[in-house]
Amino acid sequence: MGTTGLDRVRDVRRRLAQDGPPRTRGPELDFETVTLPERDCDLLRDLLIAEGAGTVVEVGLAYGSSALAIGEAVLHRSGPRHVVIDPFQDSAYHDVGWDLLAEAGLHEVAELIREPSSFALPRLLTEGLVADAAFVDGSHRFHEVFVDLYFLRKVVKPGGLIILDDDWAPSIRTAVSYFERNLGWTVLPEAFAAGTRVAEGTTTGALMRAASGDVGTPRCRAVRLPAEPVEPAFDDFRPFGPGAATDGGR
Repeated sequence: MGTTGLDRVRDVRRRLAQDGPPRTRGPELDFETVTLPERDCDLLRDLLIAEGAGTVVEVGLAYGSSALAIGEAVLHRSGPRHVVIDPFQDSAYHDVGWDLLAEAGLHEVAELIREPSSFALPRLLTEGLVADAAFVDGSHRFHEVFVDLYFLRKVVKPGGLIILDDDWAPSIRTAVSYFERNLGWTVLPEAFAAGTRVAEGTTTGALMRAASGDVGTPRCRAVRLPAEPVEPAFDDFRPFGPGAATDGGR
């Protein structure tokens, strides 16, 4: 796709942010609660463009706001590929996210895998997929996030990026902390510093439209994988999660 293709994606992105999706799965505010805000989508797009990411894996599609931003980013590369995994796109979202990708012309570079990520990611690994980056916004259950990250560390190239939505959630923050403390993942603190923030201590994810430097936790977190894959020694384990730094962490 050339400039015309990019303009088409940007137009669909703009209309989705302004008008919302053509249909939702239920309550009136469901879209505002579930979707990645436009500001964070812009930061996601810009980060992927700066990284030169041409192949991106996304876990969770929903209404498609992040997918459209990722699509806009990969179109800046030759041979773009966007692999989206969402087992609930039909049953819960009535294909609204996928239809918007098609409307934007991104069906030419994107593929939708309609099964759980715990099934899809191992298969993609076996098939030899190598991604430049991944965006994770699927299940928020700790064990499922952990499994996503386990396989993505093998799918995403060394030195590549993994970006997580809803980093305020204890389950997500705890899962990624294992990989930070034990496998050499490093946080890019400035990547989403200007993005949406979440009130400290919230259990609902109530969003704060705060500017960079204001109170609250950035909604998204970007981490970089080490340039050389890390495999700890058999007996090398660093405690992770809340309190790890004072409970024997190194």
